[in-house]
Amino acid sequence: MIFPDLSMPLPGPLRSAHFVGVGGSGMSGIARMFLDAGMTVTGSDRAANANVESLRAAGATITIGHDAANLGDADALVYTGALWPDNPEYVAAVERGIPVLHRSQALAWLVGSDRLIAVAGAHGKTTSTGMIITGLRELGASPSFVNGGIIQGLGTSSGSGSDDLFVVEADESDGSFLLYSTAIALITNVDADHLDHYGSHEAFDDAFVEFAAKATEAVVVSSDDAGAVRVTQRLDHHNIVTFGEAADATVRIHSITSLGPVAFTIVVDGREERVQLAVPGRHNAINATGAIAVLVGLGHELGAAIDAVSLFAGTQRRFELHAVVDGVSVYDDYAHHPTEVEAALSGARSVVGAGRVIAVHQPHLFSRTRDMASEFAEVYERLADHTVVLDVFGAREDPIPGVTGELVSSRFVDSSRVDFEPDWSSAAERVAEIAREGDIVMTLSCGDVYRIIPQLIAAIDHRADAAEAPASGADQVPSEEA
Repeated sequence: MIFPDLSMPLPGPLRSAHFVGVGGSGMSGIARMFLDAGMTVTGSDRAANANVESLRAAGATITIGHDAANLGDADALVYTGALWPDNPEYVAAVERGIPVLHRSQALAWLVGSDRLIAVAGAHGKTTSTGMIITGLRELGASPSFVNGGIIQGLGTSSGSGSDDLFVVEADESDGSFLLYSTAIALITNVDADHLDHYGSHEAFDDAFVEFAAKATEAVVVSSDDAGAVRVTQRLDHHNIVTFGEAADATVRIHSITSLGPVAFTIVVDGREERVQLAVPGRHNAINATGAIAVLVGLGHELGAAIDAVSLFAGTQRRFELHAVVDGVSVYDDYAHHPTEVEAALSGARSVVGAGRVIAVHQPHLFSRTRDMASEFAEVYERLADHTVVLDVFGAREDPIPGVTGELVSSRFVDSSRVDFEPDWSSAAERVAEIAREGDIVMTLSCGDVYRIIPQLIAAIDHRADAAEAPASGADQVPSEEA
């Protein structure tokens, strides 16, 4: 992993940029914004995907596979934090003296002097960012934006607007969210994660305090999350807006009903309004409240802000339905931390009715799996009816001896409710064996677990076809030799 040098000054005018790892949701969004700005965009990734094809259609030149020659004569190289420092394109840029920009630095370069709304938090930031963007557009504003996931109602993760507002999902994983000159900071929660970078819970809190303190107009922060409360107590800021279920929250919610699409009551300055969202899950009631608080803080009327946010239809890889096969609904979710898994599975339980929830968990990062195996096991055992655990997606980390997916499955109290299946074909067959009509099958990870979805669908479909095939014996027509 390459940690960004946040002290490096941003470059002056750029005519072209090369993106390494351009197929990711965040990177592809930034690359699209560079195209919108009239720049030449090239890039590379290890495999093609929908983001790559979309960028190609928009005029970018994307190469599959990494090679120093791909760099061409780009004015700058943009990289993601998941990149290894021996990547040949990165090495070539450093050797040639070409500016190398972490994606956050490229995003800061795009934002320029615009009025920035930055959304940070260990969980919920992609959805909250999408809600703010959707709300602003429905209210007639035209913000620029870069989100960490594709917004379903827009079909894109980024866009160039005509206003001076710019909305971004701010990544705390490597400290790069401290780079931005933020006007309004939204903090969804401060649930310690990425301790491989920060080293301690205290350092994680410190980063959020610094992020919030830099906001020039307002800090909108959860009233319920313990970490967020710790950060708020340390802030000396002229405009702190809290949101959540706490009795003293500036924007308070109560009476949450989470059966199906979530609904709740919101209270601002003594005024109560009922809210009905288009997405499920109690956690989305909290996310929506933060987004509404931001819109009201920008001067929009409460009722209009509620109506606008209520039209948010979700983001890709957040409780995203891929198929219904033989009565089994197959979903995918980006959840990769125990708190996120709890929210995703709770959302699934709210809509599954009499059916069951079958989880397919791909542990993400060796360090997180080592440190949180028991927490993952507890959440899955409590909220899923059965869990199939895959092996670890290491991403930017080298393997740690003894750390595999079995570390999670072995922590289950009832071993009959979990399987460790490192082979994806076997995992898909096991899921098909368990699933029945009315169930939800959900893959969970920010790794590449979504790639198993076609295998899951095929395995369930094959099982259904086999069940419908004529039985042997009496149903078969005898041959003439019989």
